[in-house]
Amino acid sequence: MAVETDSVTSPSVVPSADAAPTGAEAHGATTAAEHSAGLPQFQFQHWGGQIAYLLILFVALYVLMAKVFAPRMRRVLDERAATIENAITSARAVQAEADSQAAAAKRGLAEARAAAQRTAIEAGAKAAAETAARKAELETALAARQAEAEGRIRTARDAAMQQLAVVATDTAEAMLEKLTGTKTPRAAVASAVKSQG
Repeated sequence: MAVETDSVTSPSVVPSADAAPTGAEAHGATTAAEHSAGLPQFQFQHWGGQIAYLLILFVALYVLMAKVFAPRMRRVLDERAATIENAITSARAVQAEADSQAAAAKRGLAEARAAAQRTAIEAGAKAAAETAARKAELETALAARQAEAEGRIRTARDAAMQQLAVVATDTAEAMLEKLTGTKTPRAAVASAVKSQG
């Protein structure tokens, strides 16, 4: 019986060319079988570990987003909003100040124009008054000079007329004496000349 056992087991111990592969060959065969079955991510027996990893990654990313990135982004956005609000407030204040300055400048310009018009009117009135006074002075001086000149002319005319009367009397007396040969009284000749004109 022992012989029979040896004979039975011996062919199974001795490897043949068609026998089962060794450990390395078995591992290569398993890898080839897994590769031929598809990606491990799509195999049902691996889903539990994958879901656990996904949950851990999700929680880690959520904590990072909630505790680190979101506060930083909120702080940046709040600072940006505050900066924009401050800039808008400053711009409105500057605009209001510019408007008030423009209104003040317009009021100042209107007041300056009114003052200039008043000054021009006052200067015109003053110049007209001075001109009228100067004209009155000149007219008074001219009237005085004219009266003085007329007096002088009258005096000169009267003197000339007296001289003319004397000359006419002398001439008439000389002519009468020459024509008549007798001397005519001077008073009669003067009255005759005076009556002629």
